[in-house]
Amino acid sequence: MSIRRLPEHLVNRIAAGEVVERPASALKELVENAIDAGATRIAIRLGGGGTDLVEVTDDGCGMSPSDMALALERHATSKLPDEAIENVATLGFRGEALPSIASVARMTLESRPRGAEGWARVVDNGVLVSEGPAAIPPGTRVRVEALFERVPARRKFLRSPRSEFAACIDVVKRLAMARPDIGFSVEHDGRRSLGVTGGESLPDRVAALTDRGLVDNGVGVDFVREGIGLGGIAGLPTFNRGVADHQYLFVNGRPVKDRLLIGAIRGAYAEMMPRDRHAVVALFLDVPPDAVDVNVHPAKTEVRFRDPALVRGLIVSGLRRALDEAGHRSQRAPESALAAWTSGQSPSPSGEGYGVGPLRELDLGYAARPHPNPVPGRSGSQPDLNSPGGYSPGTPEGEGLYKLNDRRTFFTPPPQARAEPAYAPPPETTDYPLGVARGQVAKTYIVAESPDGLILVDQHAAHERLVLERMRKAMANGGVASQALLLPEVVELDEPACDRLEARAAELSEFGLDLDRFGPRAMLVRGVPAMLGQGDVIGLVTDLADELAAFDEALSLKERLDHVAATMACHGSVRAGRVLSVAEMNALLREMEVTPHSGQCNHGRPTWVKLAHGDIEKLFGRK
Repeated sequence: MSIRRLPEHLVNRIAAGEVVERPASALKELVENAIDAGATRIAIRLGGGGTDLVEVTDDGCGMSPSDMALALERHATSKLPDEAIENVATLGFRGEALPSIASVARMTLESRPRGAEGWARVVDNGVLVSEGPAAIPPGTRVRVEALFERVPARRKFLRSPRSEFAACIDVVKRLAMARPDIGFSVEHDGRRSLGVTGGESLPDRVAALTDRGLVDNGVGVDFVREGIGLGGIAGLPTFNRGVADHQYLFVNGRPVKDRLLIGAIRGAYAEMMPRDRHAVVALFLDVPPDAVDVNVHPAKTEVRFRDPALVRGLIVSGLRRALDEAGHRSQRAPESALAAWTSGQSPSPSGEGYGVGPLRELDLGYAARPHPNPVPGRSGSQPDLNSPGGYSPGTPEGEGLYKLNDRRTFFTPPPQARAEPAYAPPPETTDYPLGVARGQVAKTYIVAESPDGLILVDQHAAHERLVLERMRKAMANGGVASQALLLPEVVELDEPACDRLEARAAELSEFGLDLDRFGPRAMLVRGVPAMLGQGDVIGLVTDLADELAAFDEALSLKERLDHVAATMACHGSVRAGRVLSVAEMNALLREMEVTPHSGQCNHGRPTWVKLAHGDIEKLFGRK
C-alpha cells in the first residue's frame, strides 16, 4: 500500500480521538480556554449529560473575527508566545482543541472583544456553515451540540447521561478549585447544579466543592523545600472516605491525576488510616516550569517531574508536619462514639451498667443471658464494699481499690427493688473452641481462656464479619428487614452522588436501606437495616454513594453483594472503644464459633489470635 497524505477532516477526527474522549473532555478544554482568556465569571450549560449540549460562556478578553478563524485551524494557539514550550504557564497550549471538537459536533463560536463588535462562526462536523455579526456581551460563548452524532462508533461507547454529567461536574470542580478568584455556575437540563462566587478563600472554595465539614476537620498545608512549594488543605485521618475520588491534586494550577502524587499521599497517611480508607485532600504544588513536563499526556492529566524523589518527599513531609501540628484533633469527640450504644443507660453512682447495657438482638443478634461467672461490679452484680480489694467501676481510677486494713467505704445508693438473676457454676473452657471471656483490654480486645491457651479477639473486626454473614443469609432468604427511623435523617451529598443513589434506591431497599430524594443535593433516609441499628447513618450513605461511583451500571447490587453488605456491616458493627459486658463478650465468641469465615473481617484482617500455653511459658522463660 502506497503512502498518502490524510485529508484535513480525517486528521481533525484523529486529533479529536486524542483530546475529546467524552463530553467532559470537550468541557475541560473550553473551560480552560475561558480561564486563560482572563474570565472572572464562567457559566456552563449542559444537556443530556453533555452529549446533546455543552455551552461555555465567559467574560474574558474575547476574539476578533480573524482570531476566531485562526482558532478553528489546527496547530494555532495564543498560549505560546515563543518556542519555549517547556515554560508554558497557561492551562492549554496544544492548539487542536477547538478544531477537533468542531470536527465531531456542531459548534457555534461567538466572541466580542471590549470596544468592538461581536462575531459568530458555525462549524458543523468540520464544515463552515455560516458566519456573521453576533449580539453578545464582551467575552466568548462556545456552544457544542450533538457530540459524536455522525461518529456512531464513538457515540456508542458513551455512558448514560447521568454518568457523563457526573464526569462533567468533576471536571468543573477541579478547575474551579484551582481558581477561587473566578465564579462558576453549572446548569444541567434547565436545573442549576453548581454555583460558586469569585473572590473566595482557598479553604472556603475547597470546602464548598467537596465537603463542608472539611473546614472543621482539616488542617492547612504550607511547606517549601528547594524552590518547590506545597499548599492546600488536608483532612484529618479520621475524616476519610471509602474511595480516592476526593483527592484533588494540582501542579502549577493545573488539575492532574498523577500516580506519584497519589502514592505520596498514601505514604503520608500510612499507619494513621485503615488500608481501605482514603484521605480527603486538596494539594497545590508550585514547581519551577523547567522542573516538570506537563505535555506527556494528550489531556494533560499526568505530569513528569525532573526529580520525582524530591517531590514525593516534599508531599510526605509537608502532610505529616501539618497532621502532627493537628495534635489530638479528631473528626468527632471520643465520647460521641459510645453515644449510640449507651443511649438510655445512665450509669449509676455505684458503677452498675457503666458504659454497658443489656445484651440486645440489635447489637449482637443474641438474646440476653447472664454469664455463669460474673465479674464483681459488672452487669448487675453488686461489689462487696466490706471486703478488701472491692472495686466499683463507677468511681474514679484508683478510688475503688480498698487496701488491706483500710475499712473505709464510699457512699452508695440503697439497693434497688428488683430481682437479680441466679448464676450457675462457671463453665468449663473445654466446651468452647474459642474459650470463655475473662475480660476486655483497651475497650477493643476481648481476652478469652481456651483449653490450650489464651485468645485475643478484635471485637469490631469479629462483629463486622458476623453482621456481613447475617446480611448474606438474609439476602438469600428474600431481603434484609428494614427498621424505620423515628426521625428521618437528611444526608447532604453532591448531585451526581444523589443521582446514583436514587437510581439504585429500589435495590438498596432490598438491603433494608430506605432512601428518598430530598432536593437536588440531599437524600432522606427513612429506614436502615434492622440488624445494624441506627448507627452512623450519614457515614453509611456517604460511603455507599462513593462505592456506587465505581460500580458498573450494568451490574446489579446483588452481583456486588459482598461490597455493599461489607460497607453496611462495617457501619453497623460493635466499635472499638465500647465497653462490653461479660455476657456480650461470650455471646460474640459463641456466634463466631458457628459462623463461616469468622477468622477474618470483611477487609481480610484477622479477627482473633491465639497464644498457646507453650508460647506463654516461653515468654516467661519457663520452657
